[in-house]
Amino acid sequence: MNPNLVNIWRGNAIESCHRGAVAVVDSTGQIRLALGDIERPVFARSAIKFMQALPLIESGAADKFELDERHIALACASHNAEPEHVQLVEQWLKRIACNLDHLECGAHMPMNEDAQVALCASGNTPTRAHNNCSGKHTAMLSICKHLGENTNNYRLYEHSAQQRWFDVLESMSSTEVATLPWGYDGCGIPSLAMPLNRIGLALARFSNASNVSDDRKHAIERVKSALTAHPFMVAGSKRMCTELMSKHAPQVFAKVGAEGVYTAMLPERGLGVAIKIDDGNIRGAEVVLGVVLRKLGVLDNAAAKDLEPFISPAMTNSRDEVIGRAEPSSDWDSVVIQ
Repeated sequence: MNPNLVNIWRGNAIESCHRGAVAVVDSTGQIRLALGDIERPVFARSAIKFMQALPLIESGAADKFELDERHIALACASHNAEPEHVQLVEQWLKRIACNLDHLECGAHMPMNEDAQVALCASGNTPTRAHNNCSGKHTAMLSICKHLGENTNNYRLYEHSAQQRWFDVLESMSSTEVATLPWGYDGCGIPSLAMPLNRIGLALARFSNASNVSDDRKHAIERVKSALTAHPFMVAGSKRMCTELMSKHAPQVFAKVGAEGVYTAMLPERGLGVAIKIDDGNIRGAEVVLGVVLRKLGVLDNAAAKDLEPFISPAMTNSRDEVIGRAEPSSDWDSVVIQ
């Protein structure tokens, strides 16, 4: 059983907890921290979108369509579907001679409550551009258009649009991707199940790109530059990814995934962080990422205070009264990250 990483307090008693696993890995594959079962395959979901964006640059599509850093950041996004996100997707689709019907992700309501209210007040319904993964899908369409490939069913496992990022992940993680368990993600493309230590290794090699080809190093640096310049495009208002990178990129890059997955990269240290909360609750993953970054010395007290709504959230009731809190379990007290 994975260790208890986060406690949820109501009043003066623990009401529930979040168990999970954490891997901190360097670019040589050395494990700097291992909590729980870091070799059990987990679906990384959207937490590896930084790597899924590399073919957009490596293929030449980003240059062909004169995409700027906003587009590259949006290709990495699980966005809120705020106006800036939706408008850029729509403009990007026109640039590559596509429309909303070409997107093979489904439509859903914006993740941001204010954007939901605004959409409903307008009398409109969500389109595929409102899907939090629409930037990634538009990036995949861009590559297909640039290379003259059929865009129909680009979301399927066997399509070259998916095989390209499989190849990236295989190279970066030293994992034989064809042997991995897989299923379809919420947005319709394949999701691969990898051990946390391998996810961490891929992230570490993204952090420290000294041992990759010149073309890949160039692509990685362009992604990092885009994330640093436009963290809002990666998530949006009231999101930990955006708040953390707005204040700490390029020292830290972070990306949320569904079902309690969170990843981070620390380029100055060449480290990758991969987190999986067993019950799939993102609340637990955010608290764990906070404690890991504090133990690594990335967040001091002031920085931790700024991120308190995510890494040390208060529990409130319908009267907006604070009735509890989420905090790292005592199991962290003796943890030292090498």
